[in-house]
Amino acid sequence: MSDALQKAFEVMTARIGEQTSQSEWFEITQDRVNDFADVTMDHQWIHVDVDRANAGPFGAPIAHGQLTLSIMSHLPRAAAAATSGPALEGQKLGINYGFDKVRFPSPVPVGSKIRTTSTLKRVEIKGGMLETMNEVKVEIEGQEKPCCVAESLGRLVF
Repeated sequence: MSDALQKAFEVMTARIGEQTSQSEWFEITQDRVNDFADVTMDHQWIHVDVDRANAGPFGAPIAHGQLTLSIMSHLPRAAAAATSGPALEGQKLGINYGFDKVRFPSPVPVGSKIRTTSTLKRVEIKGGMLETMNEVKVEIEGQEKPCCVAESLGRLVF
């Protein structure tokens, strides 16, 4: 094991339980939802048919859960990467390794703003890399219940 990896493990272990990042608010627009529907070929009416969705169960069109999950990895980059926080000494690369658990407890109405808050929960050395697990909550501005909660895994290469 390299000295940089061992030192990074010690630094990150001391950060367990700390909030590692919080993003700025980001507006979910109908154009973004429509573009996502085109890319994923998911044109369900609750996402793209504004008139029908306004009269539907959510009272407005809502973002795809997968859109929320996709944007989730972009949002913290403005503050710090959700999977690793600030770069560590000797770190060459940080990669998204996947998710242990993802839940969508609340829909995201089009026009609302979301942000992520990330908290470091676990750090392990695996395969010569540092693996981190962050609990990432995606909040909707003005709403108490989050729209997404995920256990995001990252791997840091030294």
